[in-house]
Amino acid sequence: GYEKVESNGEVLAILIDGKENKKAKIGDKVDLILSETPFYGESGGQVGDIGEIKTQNKCIVDVQDTIKFLENLYIHKSIVKSGELLKGDKVTSYVNTQRRRNLAANHSATHLLHAALRQILGVHVNQKGSLVSDDKLRFDISHPNRISYKEILQIENIVNSEIRLNHLVNTDIMDSEMAFKSGALALFGEKYSDKVRVVSMGSTSSSGDYYSSELCGGTHVERTGDIGFFKIINESSVSSGVRRIE
Repeated sequence: GYEKVESNGEVLAILIDGKENKKAKIGDKVDLILSETPFYGESGGQVGDIGEIKTQNKCIVDVQDTIKFLENLYIHKSIVKSGELLKGDKVTSYVNTQRRRNLAANHSATHLLHAALRQILGVHVNQKGSLVSDDKLRFDISHPNRISYKEILQIENIVNSEIRLNHLVNTDIMDSEMAFKSGALALFGEKYSDKVRVVSMGSTSSSGDYYSSELCGGTHVERTGDIGFFKIINESSVSSGVRRIE
């Protein structure tokens, strides 16, 4: 779900209506487990990748969603578009690359947004939920008051400034304890593995700290400029003390 958008593998399991099958025909809705996959599985607020899986026997499977279970189990929710799919088939998987790029841009934008919110509204701001899709982002935060129009403009200007600076986005795999000590933001109450991904981006301060540094398992752009442009279209209340930004 990170470096690759294409990979070869084997069909380990075909599930139809939750039951394992040895084969599937045109029109069947199937959940597939592969020996290797380039698809990102839905987790951390980011939706799963879509794309195609093709077999050596010219069977084509349309992947409509990918979901991650446990640590390394990826379920490809798919429909067989042509041919016959068999357990054990050798396959090549292809991620929808334009959608992957859009998802990465929106996910990286949430990190810059989070940092800007804490800068303008205060460090009491914490993430309470998020949705990262290919056409938009949604970000819920802890904040007691309505975010004013002036504050929204300030937040937009900061994020767009960081985008225009076009800094590299750095991803490091490190021990969770070391990540916490580095000052990277983590979600309160979230359970993390011994090894975590730390995503850092934006301009650095005199102390060498990045504008944004967070523990995150999502996909991200290579440079902040890849995001393009950032615009807040709506700000609303979700519940007492929680605001939603779209």
